[in-house]
Amino acid sequence: MTDQPTASALFTPFTLPSGRVLANRIVKAAMSDSLGDGTGHPSEAQLRLYERWAEGGVAASLVGEVQPDHQHAEKPGNLVLNAQSDLAAFTQLAQRGQQHGADLWLQLGHAGAMAYPPTSTPHGPSALDIPGLRCEAMSLEAIKALPAAMATTARLARDAGFGGVQVHAAHGFLLSQFLSPLFNQRTDDYGGSLDNRMRLMREVIIAVREAVGHDYPVMVKLNSSDQLEGGFEEAEALQVIAALDELPIDLIDISGGTYFPGASSAPDASASGPYFVEFARRAREVTTLPLMATGGFKTLAQAEDAVAQGAVDFVGLARPLALHPSLPTLWRAGECPAPEFPRFSAPPEGGVTAWYTLRLTQLGEDREQESLGELETVLADYEARDAARAETWNAHFADWNAAALMLRRSCAAMRLLQAAQYTPTEGASLPPLPPCCLPLRW
Repeated sequence: MTDQPTASALFTPFTLPSGRVLANRIVKAAMSDSLGDGTGHPSEAQLRLYERWAEGGVAASLVGEVQPDHQHAEKPGNLVLNAQSDLAAFTQLAQRGQQHGADLWLQLGHAGAMAYPPTSTPHGPSALDIPGLRCEAMSLEAIKALPAAMATTARLARDAGFGGVQVHAAHGFLLSQFLSPLFNQRTDDYGGSLDNRMRLMREVIIAVREAVGHDYPVMVKLNSSDQLEGGFEEAEALQVIAALDELPIDLIDISGGTYFPGASSAPDASASGPYFVEFARRAREVTTLPLMATGGFKTLAQAEDAVAQGAVDFVGLARPLALHPSLPTLWRAGECPAPEFPRFSAPPEGGVTAWYTLRLTQLGEDREQESLGELETVLADYEARDAARAETWNAHFADWNAAALMLRRSCAAMRLLQAAQYTPTEGASLPPLPPCCLPLRW
């Protein structure tokens, strides 16, 4: 049965502070679609997936977990965008995902402690050794290098034609780890007080804004809480939101939870309605920035109410759009007001995430009518694909690792020569300093 077409606030345009106009209030929230080709570049299935969401009527889609380098990816299906990337491949993704008036934004990611061990050595703000999760502490040098790396990815995103970027500071990934007193035990300028714990996030935002200019959308994804005892809590989240009000960003995307082993995350919450709308109402009191809430929206009425009542300006949808990529168009026509979600009985750990991830693969390959099978089989297929991609990833980036090692050794030798105040003999010359050694001068 088809209801009357809707003309609700959900389908009105919105102008962001940077001047960008989004066609409506429905955003495909960032998901780790794991559809990169294993070399950090988009696959044809990934291009088709975002093309389908654009065709389906979203205002914008977010590509989750786009990395500034290959060393701390969340999965070997993540994209990597830096100076060594094939920008033409990313330009094609931007073009395919921005048809029909939709925007496509890249989420700037760094998995930190949750980097995929077969392809990286996980690093977080502090060393961790808990069941299912081990990482080393980041060096101060690595911390200070991150804002520039993120800024480079943001600049390249703009060069490739993407509509905006999102700084990822939620769900237990690196910037979220820095915000959490549970995982950040540093005693330097990046740990301790909340002001120190948000320092890296602030530096990333400022560097990204400087790289893309004032007229390009920059948003931030933030946890309302870690949902962990002793972690990042709502009171501190409101203080961070108040601080973000002073920074040059366009939108705050509110979510919650973490993907740490055994912890709860927003997609796994059992509540029947939107998870973070009430927190968003409280956030309204401390910020003038536009707000989006991601997590738990399952019906048209829930999405309409959140926008119409002023709790948020945008609703972030993930799993609903994995089930119905044309859901915004259906909702605009008054159809499918309450999509039916699959029910899983006693799912194995990671099984539901695996099911939705492989569902995205089906969408990208236009074969969503096929059955994915039992969760145990789905999980095995998902893990096997990751393992195969890890081999591709490690082989592809092996040359990069070797080149980086040679560069570091070269820099170390040059630093020693400079420290010794070495002067070339007459008629001889020294090679130019590589960028990592600047601003050193002979």
